Amino acid sequence: MAARKERGLTPLQLARLLRGAAVEKKAWDPVVIDVREQTSIADYFVICEGETDRQVRAIADGMVEAAKAKQLRPLAIDGQTDATWILLDFDSVLAHVFLPGERSYYDLESLWAPAAKRRGKRAAEG
Repeated sequence: MAARKERGLTPLQLARLLRGAAVEKKAWDPVVIDVREQTSIADYFVICEGETDRQVRAIADGMVEAAKAKQLRPLAIDGQTDATWILLDFDSVLAHVFLPGERSYYDLESLWAPAAKRRGKRAAEG
């Protein structure tokens, strides 16, 4: 997938915007993973987790609102009902918001960025 601008934002800028929105909602361990060399489904993944299903929904809603402020909307949102894993599809950026058990079970960081270093459990700053 070629890097392109999404309404004035590059995919990396969009990923950072979504990560920042997650941090604002006190998401745990938010990371941005560059997957351009591994797949054509997206350029970046944003991965984070919330402590409860309510927080997972709030993080996802915060990401959608941050994107909306830049005139961007996700192409699709999946998982809001159960809120164990919410996926926001912004075409070039896929945001994954997990409950802790789901995140460790699916372990997308290991699948998509084996060399990436994981950050501390509660990332307070971007």
